[in-house]
Amino acid sequence: MPTDQPIIQPYDIDIPQSDLDDLHQRLARTRWPEDAPGGGWNYGVPLTYMRELADYWRTGYDWRKHEAELNAYPQFMTQIGGENVHFLHIRSSEPDALPLLLIHGWPGSIVEFLDLIGPLTRPQDYGRPASDAFHLVIPSLPGYGFSGPTSQAGMDYKRIAGMFVTLMKRLGYERYGTQGGDWGSFISLEIGGRDPGSVVGVHVNMLLTPPPENPKQLAKITPEDREMLDKMKHYAKEQSGYSVQQGTRPQTLSYALTDSPSGQLAWIIEKFYEWTDKTGLPEKAIDRDRLLTNISIYWLTATAGSSARLYYETLHTQDPPLPEGLSSEHAPPLGVAVFPKDVSYPIRAWAEEKYNIRHWTEFDRGGHFAALEEPELLTEDIVEFFRELRT
Repeated sequence: MPTDQPIIQPYDIDIPQSDLDDLHQRLARTRWPEDAPGGGWNYGVPLTYMRELADYWRTGYDWRKHEAELNAYPQFMTQIGGENVHFLHIRSSEPDALPLLLIHGWPGSIVEFLDLIGPLTRPQDYGRPASDAFHLVIPSLPGYGFSGPTSQAGMDYKRIAGMFVTLMKRLGYERYGTQGGDWGSFISLEIGGRDPGSVVGVHVNMLLTPPPENPKQLAKITPEDREMLDKMKHYAKEQSGYSVQQGTRPQTLSYALTDSPSGQLAWIIEKFYEWTDKTGLPEKAIDRDRLLTNISIYWLTATAGSSARLYYETLHTQDPPLPEGLSSEHAPPLGVAVFPKDVSYPIRAWAEEKYNIRHWTEFDRGGHFAALEEPELLTEDIVEFFRELRT
C-alpha cells in the first residue's frame, strides 16, 4: 500500500505506444455477437452501430492528438490517505479568482470539463467581467483514470469527499466552491457538509430528492412533479441495470471490461445514448472524439473495475447512502441546475425542505452530461450562482 506523500508532483499523460497498438489489435480481433431482434436500442447497443464505432476507434480516432490537448493544462499527482489523486490545476491570471472544484462522476472523467476551463478562468475573453474568474481544481476520482485503481476497501464517495477537502487545503485554498454532477454531485454535497467554514457554496447539476415518508405530502405534488416521478420510475425499471451490477459484483464485471475494449465501449456508450438530450446517436449531443477520449481513459488506465467499486462501497457503507451534509442550518448555500434529460428529476419543494437552496435553474435542453452537452449553459449558471457568494 502506498504511503501518504504530501508533496505535489507535476504529471504528464504519456500512454506507451505498445498500449495503443494492443488496443487496435484487440478491436480488430473483436468476436462479435449476433444482433438482437430488430437491431434497435431496446436490447442495448445495436451491432451495426457498435461495429462502426469500434472501427472508427481503431482506424480514425487519434489518441495522441487528444493526449496533447489534455497535457496542455497543468496536471499534478499527490497521495492522500494512501491513494493517488491526479488533478488538473488551472489558475486564473486574476489574483482574486475564487477557487472551484469541478468533480466528475461515472462514466465520466476530467474530459467532461475541458470546455469550461477557458470561460471560467478567463471570463474577460468570453464577454464577462474579470471578477467572475475562478481558479480550477479538476481531480480524477480515486479509482478513475489517471488516479489509477484504488488499493483499499471502503472508498465510498464520503471518503473521497474527505480526500478532496485535504487536497484543497494542501493547495493552500482556505475558501472555495465546489461543483459536480453524478457522483460529483454527491461528493460536492458531502464536501459542503464537511468543510462549511471554507466552502462558500455548492453547485450541482444532479440532485436526488427521495419521496417524503408522509403520504399527505406526497399527495400535494404538482402535475409537473408527478411527471418527474414517472421519469424516475422509468429510469429505475429500464436504465439502472448497470448500477445493480456495479453495486453488487463489480469484480466479476471488471474481467470483461478490462479484457475487451469493445465491451468497455458498449458499457459506456449506452449511457451516453440514454442520458443525453438528442435525436439519434450519442454524437448528436457530444462530439464523437470527445466521447472516445473519455472512454479511452477508462481503457488505457484499466480502471473499469476500480471505478465500478465506488457503487459497491457506497451501497455497502454503514452510513446513509445519500448525502446528509448540507441539511444543517449552518450548511453552505446550494445552487441547482436542472437539465430535462438528466436521470435525476429533483422536486424543488422537497429539496427546499432539506437544503439551503439559494439558486435554482430549470433549462429547456440538456441531459446528464451537462458539461459536455451544454457547456455554455452550465458555465453561465455556475458563474451566476457564485457571483453573490464571492465576498
